[in-house]
Parts: sequence; structure tokens; C-alpha cells
Amino acid sequence: MKRKIRNALISVSDKSDLEKILLILKKNEVNIISSGGTYKKIVSLGFNCTEVSRFTKFKEMLDGRVKTLHPKIHAGILSNRSNKKHQNQMNKNKFKNIDLIIVNFYPFQETVIKNKNKNSLIENIDIGGPTMVRAAAKNFRDVTIITDKNDYGSLINQLNKNKGSTSLSFREYMASKAFGLTAYYDSIISNWFNKELNISFPNTMTIPGKKLAQLRYGENPHQKSSIYLNTVNDKEIGLRKISGKNLSYNNYNDIFSGLEILGSLNKTGTVIIKHANPSGVSMDASPLKSFKNALSCDPVSAFGGIVACNFNINKKIAEEISKTFFEVILAKKFDKEALKILLSKKKLILIDISKFKLTSNNQIKSFDNSFLIQDKNHEIFNYNKLKFVTKLKPSKRELQCAEFAMNVCKFVKSNSIVVTKDFSTIGIGAGQPSRVDSCKIAVEKARTFQPKKMRNSIAASDAFFPFPDGIKKLIKSGVKFIIQPGGSIRDKESILVADKAKVKMVFTGTRHFNH
Repeated sequence: MKRKIRNALISVSDKSDLEKILLILKKNEVNIISSGGTYKKIVSLGFNCTEVSRFTKFKEMLDGRVKTLHPKIHAGILSNRSNKKHQNQMNKNKFKNIDLIIVNFYPFQETVIKNKNKNSLIENIDIGGPTMVRAAAKNFRDVTIITDKNDYGSLINQLNKNKGSTSLSFREYMASKAFGLTAYYDSIISNWFNKELNISFPNTMTIPGKKLAQLRYGENPHQKSSIYLNTVNDKEIGLRKISGKNLSYNNYNDIFSGLEILGSLNKTGTVIIKHANPSGVSMDASPLKSFKNALSCDPVSAFGGIVACNFNINKKIAEEISKTFFEVILAKKFDKEALKILLSKKKLILIDISKFKLTSNNQIKSFDNSFLIQDKNHEIFNYNKLKFVTKLKPSKRELQCAEFAMNVCKFVKSNSIVVTKDFSTIGIGAGQPSRVDSCKIAVEKARTFQPKKMRNSIAASDAFFPFPDGIKKLIKSGVKFIIQPGGSIRDKESILVADKAKVKMVFTGTRHFNH
């Protein structure tokens, strides 16, 4: 069912590319209605236009808050052309049907980014625009609604193809996009209010999402995937890809894991990620040394993983990186000589993270028709609440090293055990149903790749040891300091084992499950 466009209402904050729409409307002898800045723009481009106040014979009021909120506008949009009663009422009131609405909203998001003045933000909450959009989308059988200037080309094609008309399928598709936009717009405003009022878990939760890109595939090649931005600034994510193939779901999953850990490091450091788990993490004053230490923790697992650095990559570091196959390299900057080396690997993805910032305090996991939300786990442990449970007590430096170990541990999939030496991981046991199995994996990896560093090493556990068997395994491997939350009914047995072996142990009282 095609519908001829005779009258159009245009109200846009983004006035770019407007001329090409005006040309096609003029060609098809469409009457144009507009107001405010859009009206002035249309006239300045040399096109005829009727101002809204003249069309409605009602002058806008309340500083422009009431312009298009008028029966003549909304009856023109909402009238059912196939309903004789509707059309009789329209004729009786001398109202015209409005067949095309082109609207985009006040720039609330841009105002939030640029202007912290609350009054200015409130005035940039669009009322008339979303109201017209919803009305037009509801009446898609008769009215065409355009909310995205990227659809101007499709509208032009429709009008050319159908001699000034649009097809029902096109109008219905545009309506679906329109309702998506109004829902997104309202959710952005709703979340802004929640943030202003410190409401973390409102009764009704809306999660806005703006599509950033279609991804190569999902977790597996037969799955489709896209990435969305859930932020007021929905234009970019802060990651600038320099080279390499398009990113996949798994690439982003690993990248996000790497950035999360990287953001928790307070010194120069490197994180190597494989399947969303760290295979090596190291902090060192020397960027090159931090990379080498992170890689040497588990060079086998690192193969095909991603490297995340909070420093600039120079020629020497690039030469070291190029010795191993990685999929993605994240860094603050890449020197020219480093780029020459890394760009020789055509499939390698290089990403500049200099503008990336962690801003959200929420974690969201979805399943079927439900989702879970929680605060991010920012805590490592509270020094004032530590319990020094063994006869031997750790030094200040040992506690600092233990804090690094526990910080890495909280990002490893549970059950997790992390063995470290001098602010570098040397063994990581991840994702095991049994804690003792995680201990075995961490120890075996350390013995395989870093046997000399096992002596006097530090081990962190994300939760308490239900039995002392895991403690015994770590002690036997050379660990001399164990940091764990404590809280098991068998804690005393674990303390006795540690004391007997002259091993230091501290309880934090802070659990770090990561599922």
C-alpha cells in the first residue's frame, strides 16, 4: 500500500544534508511545514516553507517549549486515512493530513558532554520531537517517519521509484527505527537522572545501546555479533584501530578484560590475555621488562592472545612482541619505528588506547529474558582489616607484593590462584571447580616456565581454602606467603600447616569470586 506525500513537517537539530531532501520534496510538489532554526535554514536555502505558528494559527509559547504540540499537527499525523469518521473530522476542522515527518531531537547527549549546567540540560530534553515521532510511527500505515539522516537516501529512492509515494514496508521499517530512537533517547535521560540522584538500582532499568559496528562473528564463526555503546558519548569507544582486520566478539571480550586489569595497575605494566583470562601480568619501571615478565609467566598460553600496555611501544619492545604471535596489541602510543616492525604482520591488530577511559561502575550479565547488574569490584583489601594469622608476619614490601597478587587474582575466573614474584605473575590457575586443582595448575605453570622464581613466592586465592590441601600444595612448591580471604571452618588447620612450614599467611576478609 503506497501513500502519496503531500505535506511534510521537518524539525531537525542536525541540519546537514537537508538540501538534498528539500530538492526531492520540491520536485514532488510537497508542502513543507517547519519551525525555529529548521524553518530559517530551509528558507535560507531558497525553498518555500510554512512556519508552524502560521500553519496552526497559534504562536509558540513558553520560550519554545510549546510549538508542535497542537491538535492541527497531531491530528494531521494520527488521522487514519481509511477511516471515514477520521476524515470527516479532519474536513470539519479544516485540518490537513501530514504525510511525512522528518525529525531528530534536541542534542541532550552533546549538552551533557559539553555543559554541566543543569538548567541547560533540562531545556535540551526534547518533548515535541519525540511526541511527533511516536505519533507518526504509530500511524505508519499512512505516515512516513524519518529520524536518521542516513535514511535520507532511502527516502529519496522511495520517492523517485514510487512517483512521490512510499511503500508500506518502508514506512513500517522506519517506524521500527523511530520507536527504537525514542526508547533510546528516553533511556539516556532516565539514566542521567539516576546518576544525578545516585540511584544504582531503580525499579525499572533501561539500558541504552547505540550500535558501533557489526563484528566479524560472535564467539564462534556461525554466530552473528555487534558491539553497542552504552554511554552518553555514543560516537566512539576511545579505542583507535591503527591496523589489522575487523574485530570479532572474542577480540572485544579479551580487549575489555585486558583494559579492566590494566586500569587497576598503579604503575607501568603489561597484561596478556587469552580467552578473557590473564596469562601473565607484570608491573615494572622498565616497560620492556614488564612485557618480558608478563610473557614469561605462560608463553604457551600467550600464543594468539592480546597484549595490553599502559605505556608507549618503542622499537625494542616491538621487536620483542614480534617474536610471538599475538592477535591484538593495545598501547598508549606506537613509535614510528615500532609501527614499521608491527605493521609487517598484516593480520596483527594495533589499537591506540590513549583516549580510552573506564567510566562505568556497573557490570551486566544477561540470560534469556533476564539480566543481572552489580557494582564493579574495585576493592582489593582493606589494610586496616587484615588479620595476620601466622607466627611470622609479612614485611611492608611483601604486603605490597601480595596486594598486586590479589589484584590480579580478582580478575581471574574462579576458582582462582595466582602465584607472583616481585610484582609479576609466575603461575595462574583459573576457572576450576576445585580450589586445589587451581593450585595444581598455578604451581605446574610456574614450575614449567619460572622454576627459579618459585622460591619465596607469594600466592593469592580469591576465596578461602575449604581444606588445607591447597595450602600444602603451594607450600611444597616454594610459596612463602599466602594471602586469602579466610572464613573456612578449617582455617585453624590451614594456619597450623603454614606455621609448621614457617610460611606467612594473611586473611583479608574480602572475597573475589569472578564468574
